[in-house]
Amino acid sequence: MSSMQSSGHWKPTSLQALYYGDGAVLENLIKSLPSETSKAFIITTSSLKDSAALHSVETCLGSRHAGTFSSIKAHAPVKDLDAATEAIKANSSVNTLISIGGGSPIDSTKAIIHRVHERTNQWLHHITIPTTLSAAECTFNAGYTNESGIKTGIADPHLPPQVIIYDASFVAGLTPQKLWLSTGLRALDHAVETWYRTDTPTAPTRPLVLSAIKDLFEYLPKSKQSPNDKTIITALQLAAFNSLWPFGVGMKGGLGLSHSLGYALGSPYGIPHGTTSCLTLGKVVKLRAEEGGETARLLAQLASSVGRQSSGDDGADAVGVGEAIEELVRGLGLETDLGEWKVQKSELETIVKRATGGDQVLADRVRGLVRSLWVDGEKL
Repeated sequence: MSSMQSSGHWKPTSLQALYYGDGAVLENLIKSLPSETSKAFIITTSSLKDSAALHSVETCLGSRHAGTFSSIKAHAPVKDLDAATEAIKANSSVNTLISIGGGSPIDSTKAIIHRVHERTNQWLHHITIPTTLSAAECTFNAGYTNESGIKTGIADPHLPPQVIIYDASFVAGLTPQKLWLSTGLRALDHAVETWYRTDTPTAPTRPLVLSAIKDLFEYLPKSKQSPNDKTIITALQLAAFNSLWPFGVGMKGGLGLSHSLGYALGSPYGIPHGTTSCLTLGKVVKLRAEEGGETARLLAQLASSVGRQSSGDDGADAVGVGEAIEELVRGLGLETDLGEWKVQKSELETIVKRATGGDQVLADRVRGLVRSLWVDGEKL
């Protein structure tokens, strides 16, 4: 286990309630509204537009349903945010937004709430019903894609949803398996990159992200075999929660290099962030293992959680953790390369620059990693 801090600090998000389990939405939605007279507006994606899940939420709300915007696309394009914001502004009675879906509708809802606050100085109540394992519901950030196609975002301690409802019935038979499993790798990315940060609080963050890593390695393969098992779905939803909510609002900066690479690869090339984590996380862990010292020591401590035996050699064990992640990706059928996503090899330096922010020393280390994201990258 990592060395115990003699003192520390952790600040939670603005989350007020977490509900989970099959049927949790219909059981808890109405009591999650801030008042008996609340009017709620739903933000979701076109893939859920005609779904029984969406209709069940609208029916449950009854007269409290103020409208639905169901056109949020992947990576939350700013034009979708503009359209949704206008639809909400048209109804002054709305005091609650309900996001249903993965990271894009959840982040879009957070961004809309920020926009409304800038205009009215009021914070709308946010209830979220996640259908993937991206864990966007756990952060105080809201990422969206600007007019230039580049992922940008905002951050504010008020942005995390007040209520999260994990309901396995909103996943089983609804979320495509590849999307579900790949966002599970995104959750693993959150947990691993939080773990190896040297500023991660001992309590409560480290025990929670460690449990997330163990559970994701255990339950993702089981979910591939039994995709509609609601007990497994719930276990993975809670693992996703533990992967990122413990980050809180007190830690500063981005999570780590795998996330930076994910942002450099995601919206510019239309690659889902779950897929970017499949591409980068294992390779990043092996790269960071080469640093030795505290980083390698922390990564080596994950060996047993990812099904590896410790050898006592921190460097070798840390590399083994990266290899275990790559084996998990392959076992889930999620292995890919940038060629499959039509990313031209001429984009190499652009990707490196975006991911490293112009840090030349880091760029020199990362260039080989990015090159390896093409199957025949050694020819570059």
